[in-house]
Amino acid sequence: MAGGNTTGGKTIGILGGMGPEATADLFLKIIKATPAEKDQEHLRVVIDSNPAIPDRTAFILGKGEDPTPVMVKTAKNVESLGADLIAIPCNTAHYFHDAIQGAVKVPVLHIMREVARLLKGHVERVGILASTGTLKTELYERALGESGISVIVPRGDDQDEVMDAIYSVKGGNLERGREIALRQGARLVEAGAQAVIAGCTEIPLVLSDGDLETPVVDATKVLAEACVRLAVGECV
Repeated sequence: MAGGNTTGGKTIGILGGMGPEATADLFLKIIKATPAEKDQEHLRVVIDSNPAIPDRTAFILGKGEDPTPVMVKTAKNVESLGADLIAIPCNTAHYFHDAIQGAVKVPVLHIMREVARLLKGHVERVGILASTGTLKTELYERALGESGISVIVPRGDDQDEVMDAIYSVKGGNLERGREIALRQGARLVEAGAQAVIAGCTEIPLVLSDGDLETPVVDATKVLAEACVRLAVGECV
């Protein structure tokens, strides 16, 4: 085992910084998902929160620098710190999942596949609040489609508002981010969504289950639970 800890579980690595608060949110959710009664029963977690990683959506839209080299370098650093598995608290970054996985020897979890695994057999149609980059790459559409689930996404000005919410949260304006997320989430419900996926790691910071008339699926929480499941040795 590369890292290890006193409980015998595997060491979780986080390729973070996209953004820093979303990275902290995943770490906290890993802690909450771990069945522990004292410090020594928690899992070891190593984090590289690297805010120098270029904007993923900007690159996907043809307007920015390729983040792949920096993400690969950061993933290798996380692996060198002893991680036995790696999680990425950025939905859009999963467009680069294959490149990251190909650069390291440890498994890199895939947030969309974990969400699809959770929802399979429970819903037929979901709404997605995510970055324009995530929607453009259809990462959720593919993963959910394999589980027989169709998707509803914001279009045009509505998606522009979702991006406004995401960057508002990144900039510390949580009130504005929440106002928009509530409005756009409600529109997805009105359009027939049986659940709404908080599919950008900034969205769960301002939108929680119970805020809408249908369930809100926190993709970051789903990823955290998958990390714990794999780290304690259960089948994934």
